[in-house]
Amino acid sequence: MAFKSKINHPLVFRIEGQLLLIEGLLMLTVLPVTYLHHGLYAFSMPFSALITLLTGFILLIATRKHKDDKTSSRDGVFIVCISWLVLSLFGAMPYLLSKSVPNFTDGFFEALSGFTTTGATILPRIEAVPKDILLWRSMTQWIGGLAIIVFSIAILPYLGMSGMQLFVAEINGLNSDKLHPRIMHTVWRVWGLYLFFTLLETLLLYWGDMDLYDALCHSLSTISSGGFSTRTGSLGEFSNYSQVVVSIFMMLSGCNFSLLLLSLSWRSFAILRNQEFRAFLLYTVFISVGIGLVLLFGCRHSFGSAFCESFFSVISAFTTTGFFVSDYTLWPSFLWVVLFLLMFIGACSGSTSGGVKLFRHLIFIKNSGLELKRIIHPNAELPVKVNGKAISSSGVYKNMTFIFVYFLVFLAGAIVLLASGLDFETSIGASVAVISNVGTGIGRVGPGGSYVAFPLFVKWVLMLFMLLGRVELFSLITLLSRSFWKN
Repeated sequence: MAFKSKINHPLVFRIEGQLLLIEGLLMLTVLPVTYLHHGLYAFSMPFSALITLLTGFILLIATRKHKDDKTSSRDGVFIVCISWLVLSLFGAMPYLLSKSVPNFTDGFFEALSGFTTTGATILPRIEAVPKDILLWRSMTQWIGGLAIIVFSIAILPYLGMSGMQLFVAEINGLNSDKLHPRIMHTVWRVWGLYLFFTLLETLLLYWGDMDLYDALCHSLSTISSGGFSTRTGSLGEFSNYSQVVVSIFMMLSGCNFSLLLLSLSWRSFAILRNQEFRAFLLYTVFISVGIGLVLLFGCRHSFGSAFCESFFSVISAFTTTGFFVSDYTLWPSFLWVVLFLLMFIGACSGSTSGGVKLFRHLIFIKNSGLELKRIIHPNAELPVKVNGKAISSSGVYKNMTFIFVYFLVFLAGAIVLLASGLDFETSIGASVAVISNVGTGIGRVGPGGSYVAFPLFVKWVLMLFMLLGRVELFSLITLLSRSFWKN
């Protein structure tokens, strides 16, 4: 049987060239830090920027005849999936040229972990890495967060994917007209909100105990739900004030950016009426208070320590950011199991967080409850409703299937890690940490842990899982299927 690709390759190269130009320009913004804190390998950032810009420019020149080509849904799926790899390939150059990592696999791992906002690191001691490299490391997560917003708002709903398509069309009844007449204008406005939150958090952190460099790095990692820090001890090495500020912005990063924009633009407080957002707040408060009480009375923590650690850890796990203020694996085991489960769920759809997403969790719970009623009343029409709107049977089926496949992929990852010789806790901790784009898990990859000692083969498997978690799972599976390439 003959197969012929229907991908518009010149258009793909042109879009990748545009992305590389943007990446190269952002590399140039790191140069002031390079020359203020220059070290033995100060050439690494400018040389990386030069190579990236030159490659992007060559691709644009070579494909200049295709600048008016239209993208098909097939092109869109391919471009989205391949872009993470291209950006990470060039984004790994600063790590390699600065000798911050020992080999290409580790450099690509760190770069892909950044662009997918996973936050898994192979750096055993963060403070030993040059400051410009750490700033670039946080910036990769910020770029990845922007890409996620475009992916969820402008691409997924129109590719027939089950995630944001259901959110946009069925759950909230939103469409591009209610936000803005043109979808790309909506994307630009959401980006403006994203940038505003980043700058505001930087100023608030700088007002506290962080210098401008630390404040900027942590802001870039927070609003993108990334979790890269400039310290091995993460936010535990900063004041309670900084931890509270970061907690607030982690919550914002876990909210649906379209709903945030809609609420600010129309002063309609649409986000407060959204069932997914209300569940996000309810789960966060209820679980944080419960863990705080256990730490206070069961573990003899002080009142401030118990509830500060509890709220921060719950928000970080729920939004899949991966920051930490203490080693939660030293808590009673059932407490860190709760955090483990929150990493699976993830925050709101249309946010920068990873995980299954809360709206799928809501559909699962509602459908499970209704299934019991359908057994008793088999002829009754009992639709699943979210925000007062009925979800179609196909929509419910797609999201239930997504949860099932997501769990299977997690189990597959855990089995591969166990087969490689890792212990049980590390295997399940690393598997959920990469598929949910959290980075920090349990076992050897718990708070302060690193992936550096993992076998090379395992690192490549984990990178595949990072990508699966970031591109909504079904997108990459679609790309790997025979029918996608069939003529």
